[in-house]
Amino acid sequence: MKNTMEYKGYIGSVEFSEDDGVFFGSVQGIRSLISYEGTNAHELIDDFHGAVDAYLDLCETDGVSPEVAYKGSLNIRIGSDLHRRAALYAIAHQQSLNSFIEEAVQEKLARV
Repeated sequence: MKNTMEYKGYIGSVEFSEDDGVFFGSVQGIRSLISYEGTNAHELIDDFHGAVDAYLDLCETDGVSPEVAYKGSLNIRIGSDLHRRAALYAIAHQQSLNSFIEEAVQEKLARV
């Protein structure tokens, strides 16, 4: 089962409340709170699309740029020893720490 959905570049979570009998979720990776719900999968998808469209319309009306999720920049905390080891590896292989981490993530994701 997939716990996310995508629309116009926005990723939405998919959760279920057994108590309420409702599917619900929110757009991930942005600060704005965009939430949606439905009593079945079709309603959830429709409400997700509607919530994203309403957010984009509001941004246009207000003259502001909509937030973009996963812009390619992130701050990670990996511990000082791992940080030092990664930096030494990158130096020894004549690459930046950024490129080493990008390569490591690509290799890990290729195995999925």
